[in-house]
Amino acid sequence: MRRSLVIGVVLLAFAFLFIGGPSLFLSPSTGDVAPESAERPEPEVHSFEDVDSGIWPYLSPRKDHVKRSPVNVIVRGESDEIVRLLTHEADGDWEELDQNETAAGSDTYRLFDDEQVATGTEWGEAAGATRYAWVDPGGDREPYWTTETLQVDDGKYYGERMHIRLYESPDSGDDWVAMQTHTEHFDWFTLRHRVDGSERAQLKVESEFMELPGVDSQEDVRRINLENSGPSDADGWATVVDLLGMALAPVAISLASKNQVREWLPNTVDERLTAADRRRFAAAVDRITTRHVALALSILGLFLGVRFAGITLERHAGMLTMHMIAALLYPIISIGIPAVTYLIAHGLTRRLDAAITASGSLILAIWIDYGVVNVNSLPVDVVAQRILVVVALGLIAGGAAKRATRESWLNDLLVVGVAMWVLLLAGTLFGYF
Repeated sequence: MRRSLVIGVVLLAFAFLFIGGPSLFLSPSTGDVAPESAERPEPEVHSFEDVDSGIWPYLSPRKDHVKRSPVNVIVRGESDEIVRLLTHEADGDWEELDQNETAAGSDTYRLFDDEQVATGTEWGEAAGATRYAWVDPGGDREPYWTTETLQVDDGKYYGERMHIRLYESPDSGDDWVAMQTHTEHFDWFTLRHRVDGSERAQLKVESEFMELPGVDSQEDVRRINLENSGPSDADGWATVVDLLGMALAPVAISLASKNQVREWLPNTVDERLTAADRRRFAAAVDRITTRHVALALSILGLFLGVRFAGITLERHAGMLTMHMIAALLYPIISIGIPAVTYLIAHGLTRRLDAAITASGSLILAIWIDYGVVNVNSLPVDVVAQRILVVVALGLIAGGAAKRATRESWLNDLLVVGVAMWVLLLAGTLFGYF
């Protein structure tokens, strides 16, 4: 029992060091990406030059002034033409989207099968969770809540994508469209899309408008402070694009996707190691067998294979709905990884070696996966869930090792590990993480 407690503490420290540490201290923000504010101040409507109408610079998940999603792009111009610019195909390689891809929740977005749409970026029409905008028509008319005029997205459902909600002026004579842009990725542990931030999507939309023929990037594109900073990387500065002076036409704008590569280089520790430390390290290296390598590669392959398989099936298996793809692949995460971990770790001798190998492999897989989908910040609840999942898999591996199963295959490490794994995955599916 004492040895099991030591292994559990070591795994928790190991997971916190390599999951919690980089997440909490190296990422731009680990706070909730879209926290709700308890404040209920009098909403300040932002109006535009030469028109009476305006919009409260936040979107709300319900008809209440909850500061959930900040408006970060405003385009001045005829509404139908602006929408047409974002929704008519030019040179993009478009795929038809299915209406029943997934149920839309607070952090989940589903796409619907409608006319294929595009600009130079691969914008496809999308249906995400409803967000309400508080708009003021001006004059003697009362402000009211409205839903999106349109939603568009760019990217892969089971990978990373950018999502835009568009809201046109409540007065047909006023020429403006307000937008909320953000990036999101599909989380295979929770089967939801999680919002990562808004700045990168805002920059992409801003760049596309700047490259339109007839748009002067110095005169027609600027930023104004809407004082709606707070969630994630939103700084309160919105992009304003003035298209009133140009004749809009369907155009294609090619914008190369720039992958953000983050490198984390550990400090050199060799000079801090004592002779005893070096002997222990050498002994640990000498204990590495082909089973250790097989365990590590299996976890990496299963975890990352699900990500790439989801993207591949989405792209090439048109007969499968998004629900079907999730039903096919999620068991690999929930059952396949712990089962394969147990089977391979059962041939290892030392409990701690098996536990560290499994946990370390899952940590590496998680970070590679986040690199694939360009995640730069994580909510604290996700960090906590990932730490505990890593610990759970390590306990399963430790409980499968030969020294743990000398008296019985059903031991405390295995029982606690399996219980943690089941509770964590069930908790994430029901929205507790």
